[in-house]
Amino acid sequence: MKDLKSGMLVKGLVVFIALMVVTGCSLISVPIITNATRNDVVNLGDSIFALSGKIQDNLHSWAGETFRRYALSGSMVSHIADQYDDAKADDPNISTIFMDAAGNDILIPAIAFDPYNCKVDWWESGLSSSCKALINDCYVDVVNLLNQMGRDGVDNIIFLGYYNLKNGLFGTTRLNPAVSYGDAKLALAVQNATAAPNYRVFIDPRPNITSSDIIYDGVHPSNSGSYKLATLIWAKLQPKL
Repeated sequence: MKDLKSGMLVKGLVVFIALMVVTGCSLISVPIITNATRNDVVNLGDSIFALSGKIQDNLHSWAGETFRRYALSGSMVSHIADQYDDAKADDPNISTIFMDAAGNDILIPAIAFDPYNCKVDWWESGLSSSCKALINDCYVDVVNLLNQMGRDGVDNIIFLGYYNLKNGLFGTTRLNPAVSYGDAKLALAVQNATAAPNYRVFIDPRPNITSSDIIYDGVHPSNSGSYKLATLIWAKLQPKL
């Protein structure tokens, strides 16, 4: 019984730490940037951008300019919509946004108790209907957000998808079917956001990111991963600067 209680305590502690790391917001995010040399270029998103800040560091180095950043660790789609509102409040003249969204809508519940059954076990034939429904809801929210950006006059939207996870402190390969389904839906969201005839592009990083590009937690990019992601973004961003 004592071993059982100890095991439950350890498991509970791991879940708590996981949620703190994934949802820690500004406590584990690089500082936001509200004033840059190019205030019209804005970054929104989650900890893929905000945990280390290396993606944007690379972009700044290559551009010789700085961009605004509002990405925060732990952000879900609704929080990223709030980031966009904050960016507009600081300076509504936004021409270009590079961003991600919806990863934490799937990851955070899965790390905790997986109520949507987004982890696929070996005996399961595929992704559960409940997880697909959750991702479909995210699709609607992302389309709505991108349409709002279009109505506001944002000319360019560069949307970074998600790469496959590896087994680690938080990540698990059992979530990769959800990554695959989610990327397909996010690509459709970028395609179907038709409120304005602006430039919109979806970047699928899965062919480029390997397990060695992900840190020990199984989720976040290492320095090499951040460099690769920045390279993918730069190919789309540089012509729009």
